Amino acid sequence: MSHVVQGRGRAGFIAGFLLAPLALYLTFVIWPYVQTFGYSFTNWTGQSPTFDFVGMDNYSALMKDEVFRGALWNNLLLLVFVPVVTILLALFFAFMVNAGGRGGAGGVQGVAGSRLYKVVYFFPQVLSLAILAVLFGAVYRTDEGGLLNGVLIRLGIVDRLHPIEWLNEPRLVLWCLLLVVVWHGVGFYLVLFSAAMQSIPKDIYEAALLDGAGRAQTFFRVTLPLLWDSVQTSAVYLGIAAMDMFVLVSTMTSGQFGGGPDHHSEVMATVLMRNFLYFGKSGYACAMGVVMLVLTLILSVITLRATRRERIEF
Repeated sequence: MSHVVQGRGRAGFIAGFLLAPLALYLTFVIWPYVQTFGYSFTNWTGQSPTFDFVGMDNYSALMKDEVFRGALWNNLLLLVFVPVVTILLALFFAFMVNAGGRGGAGGVQGVAGSRLYKVVYFFPQVLSLAILAVLFGAVYRTDEGGLLNGVLIRLGIVDRLHPIEWLNEPRLVLWCLLLVVVWHGVGFYLVLFSAAMQSIPKDIYEAALLDGAGRAQTFFRVTLPLLWDSVQTSAVYLGIAAMDMFVLVSTMTSGQFGGGPDHHSEVMATVLMRNFLYFGKSGYACAMGVVMLVLTLILSVITLRATRRERIEF
């Protein structure tokens, strides 16, 4: 009987601690999602307290919206390239600064100056996205004062009178934004992968070296399989970041909330905010938000299942 009373007391004690956080989570996280889902079936303007139920009209209009379809395509391109490029570069640099060298007391060490490289690579992560927008705005300036154009002009690759308009060229603008995202993210994932690599016993690397494995074989046969959980998690987070991109697009490109030139750098988040704030189509914007949520959840599940492997323990 006493065990039953103790069990009930313990359960009540735990429930008391969980009740308040659960209530806050439901109120400030789950309830806004529910409201957004409900508003997506209305013609709410965002300012009027009254609105009418329009059913699936907003969702059917999305399928006919060429700007939204173009933004969706841009998000999908970023979804492929942002995680792949960022993770590959971060893995390469993390391997070099942790196990890319040879010799030393432990038999395995990073390249010379690896501690300095970790700091240098992580530095972009401490900068806010607003500062990044200003920094790369100067890099991509269309006149000779821009870093890229200035270098290319001095090398004789670009004509001084016809510099490249990096952020106003439809074929280049999305890739210029991709470069900013990768430059900003590589340092963080380098540190993440470095922390995971440091937990790998040195004996495994030493055994691979004794068997005559080179750097490439050591990376693909030893390091990558043991880091797969970290790679999987990174792919999900980078995929979510690629589905957003609002801050960089809205601050670095032309147009209301960015998206220029001629919607070639448009992403779903910028189309959503433009419809919500400028066009007064809040119900329509909520439908876009629901589509973004569903796509993000689906892509996260697909990424987790596609990259699932048996856990390797040591």
